[in-house]
Amino acid sequence: MLEEMEEDIKMVLDHDPAARSKKEIFFCYPGIHALWFHRRIHWLWNMNFKLTARWLSNLNRFLTGIEIHPAVKVGKKVFIDHGMGVVIGETVEIGNNVLIYHGVTLGGVSLAKGKRHPTIEDDVIIGAGAKVLGNVVLGKGCIIGANSVVLKSVPAYTVVVGVPAQIIKRSKPVDDTMDKEDKDTMPDAFGVSITSVLQRLEKLESILDKELKEQKLCQKEKEEEIHKIRPPVKGVWKGEDFMI
Repeated sequence: MLEEMEEDIKMVLDHDPAARSKKEIFFCYPGIHALWFHRRIHWLWNMNFKLTARWLSNLNRFLTGIEIHPAVKVGKKVFIDHGMGVVIGETVEIGNNVLIYHGVTLGGVSLAKGKRHPTIEDDVIIGAGAKVLGNVVLGKGCIIGANSVVLKSVPAYTVVVGVPAQIIKRSKPVDDTMDKEDKDTMPDAFGVSITSVLQRLEKLESILDKELKEQKLCQKEKEEEIHKIRPPVKGVWKGEDFMI
């Protein structure tokens, strides 16, 4: 238990530049408190003390502002930063080294029994206000942008942003070879889309200008051809067009 708590505190030190000491994290981080409390509640749930576990999970929510169903499986070194407003549904599974920001919902879209909530693999980052809904999988090392709505599974080492979520693929893992600057900078999917539209518009305008120039040239050639025909002189037509 103490080793697990030590790992959680180290996770906070690695991901939150505002954290100044282990004591500060121990006493002042509700995201850590919620997870520590949840792990004990989850044990009670597995021991079939369902009602007690549910009551304690409500107490956990009251104290920390974070709602985690007692059945949720949580791995090691998980950090819920700020925490307020986080909701994690019953059949959610969270891997190791996962970072979750405030306002995140890991929820379901079905009323059917069974697996109906997301599975979060290792090294995932979920931005503030993101909604991940349904029995989907967030692949290892992926990043979910703030306020994104994810309804489909996300491949490993990709960035997801937007409503509905759009996927921007990575060429390298987040945790090994990716530059810190790249980790901290979320892609502007809207900006990329606008840029792509403008580039296509410019290309279409270029093609249209070329066609208009060709049409004008053809029209000019036709007019010149018409002007080659000379009117009759004393009632006699002359020129190649009237030779038999």
